[in-house]
Amino acid sequence: MSREKYNNFDKFTILEEVSNGEIGFLEAAKKYGINKTILMKWQRRYKTHGYEGLERPTHLQKYSAKLKHEAVKDYLEGGLPQYQIIDKYKISSMRMLFNWINKYNGHSSLTANKGEATVMTKGHTTTWQEQIEIVQYGLTNQCDYQKTTGQFEVSYSKYTNG
Repeated sequence: MSREKYNNFDKFTILEEVSNGEIGFLEAAKKYGINKTILMKWQRRYKTHGYEGLERPTHLQKYSAKLKHEAVKDYLEGGLPQYQIIDKYKISSMRMLFNWINKYNGHSSLTANKGEATVMTKGHTTTWQEQIEIVQYGLTNQCDYQKTTGQFEVSYSKYTNG
């Protein structure tokens, strides 16, 4: 099935049918041959960005290193659910966010657009004893991940996975 099958008006009409209670999500997904997750994504983007949110981008979205870093921090600090993060920062997909998180946790740079600075993750190799100290510090501070990772200059994954 082509990703271009439904234009903005079609998407809006389907969402209206669901929101008016004429049809449920699962029924709409079956009726129109749409994955339920895609239908929910349309609804979320419509609620967040209005009719514009239903548009399919005509070019690849570019994100600044700062935006990537802020989105990753929001995710790692647990302040917002994943879908709210991608809506807040207008990230094209969950996969994109998770790619940034993996880069961050792997101590890679979050690359930027041409001519812009990159954001590097803090981190270093830790000994077994340091890992124990990090976990003990985190437990003492009610698992405040931000405070703990900042204190020891390690990534969130180093703190939680050792």
